[in-house]
Amino acid sequence: MISSAAATRQIRRGEIWWASLPNDPPDKGPRPVIIVSRNSRNQHPRAVTVLAVPLSTSIHKQSPVHILFQPGETGLPEACVAQAENVTVVSKDWLVKLNTPSRLVSSTKICQLAGLVAAAMDCDSPR
Repeated sequence: MISSAAATRQIRRGEIWWASLPNDPPDKGPRPVIIVSRNSRNQHPRAVTVLAVPLSTSIHKQSPVHILFQPGETGLPEACVAQAENVTVVSKDWLVKLNTPSRLVSSTKICQLAGLVAAAMDCDSPR
């Protein structure tokens, strides 16, 4: 059964939402994620999940599968990285909209993230 909350949400590709991810420690709490799935999936009434890439403010070292975002690009108060290697399926019911206005991440950046997901899977070059 699809919950009414999941069916009525207008979730768009490139938006930043807060989500408690199942692989995070229980005491971590919600973290920001970028929605990367197609809008046709995001807004389909029977789709109860979306694809998302988690953001982290832990920027200790450069990673070839991270994209750095400055606060002006996301609307978040701090710089953060999108962790392409951690792309995940998230239930729409786990998503909470930001309290502050966020910016829509560009399609160019989303496609760059898709390339980094492929690189994280070692599929970035023809075999």
